[in-house]
Amino acid sequence: MLLALLLVLSFTGFFAVRTVQRAVYWRHHQDERIRPWMSVGYIARSYRVPPRILYEALGLPPRPDKRPIRAIARSQNRSVEDVISVLEKAINDARAGDEQRWRPPGPERSP
Repeated sequence: MLLALLLVLSFTGFFAVRTVQRAVYWRHHQDERIRPWMSVGYIARSYRVPPRILYEALGLPPRPDKRPIRAIARSQNRSVEDVISVLEKAINDARAGDEQRWRPPGPERSP
């Protein structure tokens, strides 16, 4: 019984530490400057936007693509800077759309 309890506690501790490490990592890597080595998924997580928006902006199918931005640019015959600017615009548009949909609670005001 004691061995089973220790085993369960060690598994729980391991996964708790892993979860905290990931949370701390992503808290310090929010809104990082987009660099050629980053993947679309990494950028989406850093900027807290759905990856499908970024894939759509690049004209890619909305499935996970682990390639770095430089490889995507090469495959599309574009410059890395062009791909980064497309991603930045898509991120800004997505965030602007979120702000427009959100309204503070309270009575409606008439103009």
